[in-house]
Amino acid sequence: MMHTPFLRLILTGTTALAPALALAKPPAVVTDIPAVQALAQQVMGDLGQPGVLMDQGGDPHHYQLRPSQAASLQDADLLVWIGPELTPWLTRSADSLGPDRSLPLLAQSGTHLRSYAGNGDEDHDHAEGDGHDHDHDGTDPHAWLDPQNGVTWLNALAGALAQRDPENAATYQANAAKGVAQIEALDATLKAELAPVQGKPFVVFHDAYGYFTAHFGLPPAVAVSLGDASTPSAARLSQIRAQIHDSGAVCAFPERNHDARLLEAVTEGSNLRPGAALDPEGTAAERGAGLYAAILQGLATTLVDCLSQG
Repeated sequence: MMHTPFLRLILTGTTALAPALALAKPPAVVTDIPAVQALAQQVMGDLGQPGVLMDQGGDPHHYQLRPSQAASLQDADLLVWIGPELTPWLTRSADSLGPDRSLPLLAQSGTHLRSYAGNGDEDHDHAEGDGHDHDHDGTDPHAWLDPQNGVTWLNALAGALAQRDPENAATYQANAAKGVAQIEALDATLKAELAPVQGKPFVVFHDAYGYFTAHFGLPPAVAVSLGDASTPSAARLSQIRAQIHDSGAVCAFPERNHDARLLEAVTEGSNLRPGAALDPEGTAAERGAGLYAAILQGLATTLVDCLSQG
């Protein structure tokens, strides 16, 4: 059968367009810290690899966004971040992206929040944009250390990605469901591992562990530095020495990427056992989908190793 030149052009054009339509790319996702990247990677699976802004070994409280990173953010379809409470250095970029391209996890419905001041719960529906810039009377931003928030955020990520990529919605939902099952299984395992040390107080470098201790029934940790890991004042150090004495703490844990000498100075002369370094941000673990579980397991193992002695 012969085709007219016009019909051949239509047929050729249609054939050429078909692969392009089939190869539509999933959203380009950028995250703030490795723990968030791990959750995003679980949901995206083989469909894409989310980027992470914080360098290996970086401190999320005091990180500075490089100009090249700020420029690359403008090409992102979705920025997934804890929120301005943890990373105020991302606020301007998030504002420029607008609400359609920004997913602050602390603001997601169902997120369990706690305050620094009262060590208590806050409203579950956190209003976006009420960041406290690390005011220690505000919201504790280390919410990824509560595994139930990990569950909530996997579902929020699946919904956000499905909205932007409906063709792969079923894959995102299935990946999130698999991730939820893994977190719930890990949660049960860690509760059993931590149960024998629930009554033993301990000292940490900075106030980042409230979600973890509350969820697993551990005593609130005595923190040398406040929630933004800033250098404490002389008055603060004196107060902490007295607090350590009164708490009956049995172990002191330094933290990766922070100078252990400050903790050693505060605990000098005490009977505290030195524990291994805690890693709440997962700076020493391999990045990828398994990092989130590695953070929680690493904290539990490090605590039990020291607190279970004697």
